[in-house]
Formats: sequence, structure tokens, C-alpha cells
Amino acid sequence: MDLTVPAVNIFAVLLATVAAMVVGFVYYHPKVLGTSWMKAIGHTPDSVGKGPKPWVYPLIILCAFVTAWVLAGATWIAFEFYGGSFLLNALVTGWILFVGFTISRVVVHDAFDPRGFRVTGHTALNEFLIITVMALIIGVWPPAA
Repeated sequence: MDLTVPAVNIFAVLLATVAAMVVGFVYYHPKVLGTSWMKAIGHTPDSVGKGPKPWVYPLIILCAFVTAWVLAGATWIAFEFYGGSFLLNALVTGWILFVGFTISRVVVHDAFDPRGFRVTGHTALNEFLIITVMALIIGVWPPAA
């Protein structure tokens, strides 16, 4: 059995990690969709206070890195199997993983959340944008052959 490890461009993964943080910052900014999200989730400027606990940003950076790393590996596997454009493989793989894992699990979670589906659209759009941006970055910088 051949256990080939997917080739990953670490530079693309790191850049996709940073991009995820930028997309989230812009998306949740009060002048973009932050105010709407705060209303949907039940926050007010006072309830947000001084921001999240100190461990939150390192955790979300780690999670963004893991997402980018997995997407890069899955893209390589898809590219090796299907061939064609690495960029197109990255986008299609990202969107399939988004539908199959991200949004389907968010919907199940939100079905049991007392807030119902008020936040689902915000979460789905943010995650879709992040996955798309990550896939674009990973797809433009494939690993060296």
C-alpha cells in the first residue's frame, strides 16, 4: 500500500490563514455585517465589552491554519486524481467540503440552538467567503512538483 503524503505549499497555507483572519475581520466589522450579526446573535455593543478572551485569537488562527492545511492537502489529492487546473480543483474541493462538512454541520447545530436559524446565514456566508478565498490562494500557488 502506497501512503503518499499530499504535497502542500506551506506559503500558500500561511497566506490563506492570514486571509481567513482578514475576511473575518472585514465581514464582522460593524460597517459591513457586524451590526446585523450582533443583532441576530443577541449581542449589543455593551455585551461585547472589551472583546474576546485572550485565548480566542490564537485558537481561531490555529483553526484557520488547520482548515487551510486540510484544504491544500485535499486539493492536491483531487488534482492528482482528476488532473486539470490546480486552481479549479482547489475551488471545487473547497466548495464540496464546505457543503459536505461545514454548512451541513452548522445547520444541524443551529437546528438545536435556542436562537434557531437567525445566525445560520451569517455563519454560512462568512465560511463560504473564507473557504473561497483560501481555495483561490491555495489554487494559485500549487506545491512544487
